[in-house]
Formats: sequence, structure tokens, C-alpha cells
Amino acid sequence: MRQSMKWCAGILAALAAAMCLQGCEQSRHLKVAAHVWPGYEFMHLAKELHWLDPHQVELVPTAFAGESLEALIAGHVDAAALTLDEVLTARAEGVPLTVVMVFDVSAGADVVLRRPGVGQGDGLRGLRVGYEHGAVGALMLEKALNHEGLVLDDIVAIDLPPSRHVAAWNAGFVDALVTYEPVASQLQEQGATVAFDSGQTHNLIVDVLAIRANRLHWPHAGALRHLVAAHFRALEHFQRNSEDAAYRMAPRLSLKPNEVNAAFSGLVLPDIENNHRLLGGDAPPLLDSASELSSLMRSRNLLPSNKDDLGRLIDDHYLPAIKAK
Repeated sequence: MRQSMKWCAGILAALAAAMCLQGCEQSRHLKVAAHVWPGYEFMHLAKELHWLDPHQVELVPTAFAGESLEALIAGHVDAAALTLDEVLTARAEGVPLTVVMVFDVSAGADVVLRRPGVGQGDGLRGLRVGYEHGAVGALMLEKALNHEGLVLDDIVAIDLPPSRHVAAWNAGFVDALVTYEPVASQLQEQGATVAFDSGQTHNLIVDVLAIRANRLHWPHAGALRHLVAAHFRALEHFQRNSEDAAYRMAPRLSLKPNEVNAAFSGLVLPDIENNHRLLGGDAPPLLDSASELSSLMRSRNLLPSNKDDLGRLIDDHYLPAIKAK
């Protein structure tokens, strides 16, 4: 009898411990940095609709990607919304990041804008071009110059953080600007013309959710799954009820509600099934893109010469299951 009671007590204790671990996993706080960018806004839309539990996930606003990277490096956040090249940059600096979801693929949302009446004959040659050095801006500028048969010495390149893009443009400090939505739409409203856009590249700019590798498992895994599921729920709401979603998203994007949909026109927004396709399998397509991007960045001295083996770069285990049709 005593042996039987001890056995039952052990089973009950194990069950209680398992329940505690499960509860702790779901309630552990996950801090996620993100700047304003249309593809990232579904996390905020989920928060607005009360689909994102603040006890599990805290969205930490930043002014631009560089701030998100700094917060990751300093350990102030656990994860961040970044472009794939920014993830590679962080890994090169010793921050072990893993991609768990694709927000979007830029197919026109990143642009090189030109002031009206400037550089019409010679393209970008001789112009003062503002761009963010060392991130998407440098890659976009490189592609735009290649497209026109130019090199960096053919322009006056000005390193300009995204937070200063609008002010620099309005002050006449630049003739052209490498920027992205929603700033691109704002400046086009003022007459800026598109000299080059990411639709002329092949999967060069991919926005992803990246998390520190040591935060992938307990006690953060539950919160991470919750965040990813909330993103897709908000994305579905945007696709099914775009008018309501646009109204809610407009203030953060600094756009009018009727301008919000246009800000997404240059983006491909992968759903759950397409995320599985991009991140899953023995040869994930995103891994091929990362390898190609890594080589390109090293050749442009945007990454150190030592090659990243891309180990643990991708993990698809936090995506929701594909819904049966």
C-alpha cells in the first residue's frame, strides 16, 4: 500500500510540474523590436485587436533597423523584425540569430527616388544620393547603380539614417534617396519619381522575424508560437477586411486609411503555407537566398571575409500547422 501511495504521489507531482512548466512557457515575456514598416505592422494590428497577449509578448518600437540591431546586440530584446541581410550582419557580429518566420518579400516597396526635374538625362550620375549604409540601402544603391552602368564614384553618396530621410528631402539636402514605405509613398505624393525599385531584383530583400538562438526553447517557445500565430491571424484579417485593418494601421504608418493598401502594393505577404515552403524541407528556399545574399555582401565588403556556414539560420518549428483545405 505504501509503495502504491508513493507511486501515485510521484505521478501527481510529475503532472503538476509539467502543468507548471507549460504555464510558465506560455507566460514568459518575449521582447520583440520593430521599426515602422508595412510588413511588420500585422504584429501591431494583432495587438490593436487584442489578439496579442501583453503578458507573453512586448513589442518594442524602434526608429529604424539599426536601433533594433543595437537592442539585440545589447540583449535588451529577445527578437527583432529585420531584413535577411541585417540578420546576416548581426550573426557576423556574434549575435546568434535564427529566422522563424517571413513577414514579406519586397517587390517594389523599397525604392530609389529622384527629385522631379533632376538627373533626367544621366540618371543618378552626379547626384547627391542619400542612403542607409551597411543595410538594405547599400544593396539597393548597388543594384540601382549597376542597372544604370554606374559605380559609387559616379555619385555623391550621403550616409543618411532613415529617421532623417523626410527632413533631408524636404530641406533639399539630397537629389535622390534610397528609402522604403511608408516614406516612399509620402515623398511620391510630393512629386518624387521612382528611379529603381526592389521589383527589379530577385528576392534580394526579405523581411523576417529573427530570434536569439538561446531563446528558441523553454521558457520562450510558447510566447514565440503565440506571436507568430497572432501575426498570421492579423494578416488574414487584413486580407478579408482590408477597410477595418487599414483604418487601424493608418496612424502608425503616418498614412490616411485610403492610402494604406497602396503601401503594401510592392510587397509579397507569405501566408502560413508559403512560410512553410520558404523555411521548411531539406533545402529551404530562404537558405538559398541567404547563401546568395551572403556572397553578394562579402563581395561588397558588407560582411567580413570569413564565411558564415548559415548553421541554425532557419527553424520552421514555430509556424502554425497548415490548415486543411
